[in-house]
Amino acid sequence: MALLFPMNLAKFASFVITLLVIVVAGDCIRVICRMSPCPKVNPPLPVETVFKLPAPLPIWPSGTGFATRFLSLGNLIVSEATDFEVVWRTRSGGPDNLGATFFEPSTTDDAAQGYKVLGYYSQPNNKPFTGRSVLAFDRYLRGNMKAPVDYNYVWSSMYSSDIDQDGFGYIWWPKCPDGYKALGLVVTNATQKPSLDKVSCLKDELTEQCENFNWIWGAEGINIYTTRPSARGTQAMGVHLGSFVAQVGGVMSDIACLKNINSDLSSTPTLEQIDPIIKAYSPWVYFHPDEKYLPASVEWFFENGGLLYKRGDEGNPVPVTPNGSNLPQGGSDDGAYWLNLPNDLDERDRVKRGDLAIARVYMHVKPMFGATFTDIAIWVYYPFNGPAKIRFGLLNFQLPHIGEHIGDWEHVTLRVNNFNGELQSIYFSQHKGGIWLDATDLEFQEGNKAAVYASRYGHAFYSKPGLVLDGKDGIGLRNDCEKADLYLDTGASYTLVAAEYLGSAVVEPPWLNYSRKWGPTVNHILKDEIDEVLKVIPKPLRGHFRKLFYKLPREILEEEGPSSIKAKVSWDGDEI
Repeated sequence: MALLFPMNLAKFASFVITLLVIVVAGDCIRVICRMSPCPKVNPPLPVETVFKLPAPLPIWPSGTGFATRFLSLGNLIVSEATDFEVVWRTRSGGPDNLGATFFEPSTTDDAAQGYKVLGYYSQPNNKPFTGRSVLAFDRYLRGNMKAPVDYNYVWSSMYSSDIDQDGFGYIWWPKCPDGYKALGLVVTNATQKPSLDKVSCLKDELTEQCENFNWIWGAEGINIYTTRPSARGTQAMGVHLGSFVAQVGGVMSDIACLKNINSDLSSTPTLEQIDPIIKAYSPWVYFHPDEKYLPASVEWFFENGGLLYKRGDEGNPVPVTPNGSNLPQGGSDDGAYWLNLPNDLDERDRVKRGDLAIARVYMHVKPMFGATFTDIAIWVYYPFNGPAKIRFGLLNFQLPHIGEHIGDWEHVTLRVNNFNGELQSIYFSQHKGGIWLDATDLEFQEGNKAAVYASRYGHAFYSKPGLVLDGKDGIGLRNDCEKADLYLDTGASYTLVAAEYLGSAVVEPPWLNYSRKWGPTVNHILKDEIDEVLKVIPKPLRGHFRKLFYKLPREILEEEGPSSIKAKVSWDGDEI
């Protein structure tokens, strides 16, 4: 990665520079200066180190376009920049108040082939450099790409005295010819407009609507965000470019996203490539040492007495076949059917606890962002979800039943870059929501496998051990995570249950198309639960604590089994 350090020469005019040596070591750059007197040297920032996965990538089996660096999007061939040059850097504001850095992607390796930059890249300084910026080439040279006709001034830092920065930064919006749109902004460290060959505009029909996503940096009057396609999912063709957008005075700069008009999805992994990808990145799920309710396989649940109930005929539950072939198929979650544990109390208790030794996970592979990424959703099944543990300031209470439900589906999703086959990020499901974390934020082991921590009894997934409190003001649901000898290697025992883009190559098990609830609705009386807890609290404080109970997250009060994983929004869509 080539770096350029802009310098305000007027500030150092009184210094006599006797020696400047730039030492390049690996992916890090260190500036050594000898001045009289020497200026203040800023401490290195995380962004000045290039992030790499812990282990080298495997050699993927040959296929079509996956991990070949060059992907076909119909009228365009796209690639990713491999070199970036620092244009401007701030050292305050943004996440952790460490500022942000703005980069110009380089086409050095691909310039001879006609690849063009579509927008500049920026990221917060609190993380190692993970730059990605899509370059494009008009494969048929039919005018799909054109240079801007001018630039409109967006914002400059020269009037912001409160910004700790290296020189001044100027942000520009490309003014495109009629019928073309800008896909990114340009940054300079001088007042002159950028040259017109810095970026390219694209024809309208090759673009889609964009939206701002993660906050990168901000100062008075301006905020910088990453962009992403507004429409996302397996059928959406918007491409994640790596560009950024500026909001100045409440007005967002008009930036579009690239669109994949190629319908053959040639950049997605073949069936033969999926298993090596899973083996390379499948995480280890760690369970709390006090966890009573462990995962199992769906087949084990049915073989050990799982029952199908029908509304109106509750007295005659039906044992389910191991693959779910006698479950009702399709339809909607109309409440007509639900699954339940065995009736025998001893068997019921045994099945509740799962069987980690034979547990399997279930993989769903799907294209995302116009098939420039592949998502691998890893579904974990638990026969039972345990009761909630709550915190009130310094006090903790284990609820007798609130939070329990029969059947529990949780998942993590791997997002893999189709340009190079690298793991980009992981989604952690957490009760009714979840979070995406970049690879820079993950704890790795056994090569490039992330550690995932399941919360005690509730099974929400987190990236680190410890306590996460779901609530506010010290009141909420405890999510306790710890690394123990109880763990599940998701790549060691899995079933590929769906990859729709491969057609009939993957056969879906019958249970996957069961669309009703995986557990019954159970009504616990909240007042009775609260009264049990209040027994240990001094009488003068009971009224106050009773009010606090109703500030708890609502999800712990829901006592029904989960819906089918195919019925979840994320099945065909994005996670967030």
